[in-house]
Amino acid sequence: MADTKNAAAADVATLSFEDALRELEGIVQDLERGQVKLDEAIARYERGALLKRHCEAKLAEAKAKVEKIVLSANGVVTTENAGLG
Repeated sequence: MADTKNAAAADVATLSFEDALRELEGIVQDLERGQVKLDEAIARYERGALLKRHCEAKLAEAKAKVEKIVLSANGVVTTENAGLG
């Protein structure tokens, strides 16, 4: 069972933010309809939790990158060096 969860986590880690969000939205819709059997609902909920964490991590990465973007006095957009920050 641990191997299955590790494989699922590895699979989710390869997804882009957009693909993970799209899949997560589909899972939410399926669960909201309530027409999924209990075992399948639990499995989808677990996958949804992995997808949610993945999306949150991708958003945090993007936020960190955006926060490092600096507009210089002459209007040139650069990124801030970590050591100078």
